Amino acid sequence: MSAFWVSLRIVLPALAFVVPIGAALGFFLARSRSALRAIVDSLVLVPLVLPPSVVGYALLIVLGRQGPLGSVLETLFGVRLVFSGAAASIAAATVALPLMAKGAEAAFVRVDRELEEVAMANGLGPWATFRLVTLPIALPGLGVATTLAALRALGEFGATLTFAGYSARTATAPLEVYFAMQRGDDARALSLSLVLVVASVGAALLLRAWSRR
Repeated sequence: MSAFWVSLRIVLPALAFVVPIGAALGFFLARSRSALRAIVDSLVLVPLVLPPSVVGYALLIVLGRQGPLGSVLETLFGVRLVFSGAAASIAAATVALPLMAKGAEAAFVRVDRELEEVAMANGLGPWATFRLVTLPIALPGLGVATTLAALRALGEFGATLTFAGYSARTATAPLEVYFAMQRGDDARALSLSLVLVVASVGAALLLRAWSRR
């Protein structure tokens, strides 16, 4: 189905941004004790608690043609984000980032700090300790966080419709379900919905198996 190819073209770039940035934010939230942590934690959670349409409207205000960033991008580089495939990826990344960051935070919190201290006491530097000790222990949790973020990005609707609109470049599976219903094409809406349900259930089973492992 073309809608799922569109979804993949939108979700994959979003994940390329969300996974490393979310993992870095999660590590900061897990290890920082500064006053800045509370501010960062609050900002990370904002897209999670706001209605998706409000998130899309905020992106439209900031990155639209008249927005402070959108106008600069269009004037200096000729880049117009609004109502484009890139806009859909940005919307998906924005709503998926909190799940990745909070999941990564939980993964890094579970790492035993004494193991890191032993590694450094035996001559490993901070980067080598992170690469050889911290990251392998946190990896299962990071995998779960990545899967949840991917599913959230795949299921994004409100922010995408508001910021990216509905066109051949942005017609993701959730948008197609909605507009198929509007057109009275119940067969297409049902088939797309069933595929999304199967994908979600399959991901949930994989997460369960991964957690048990």
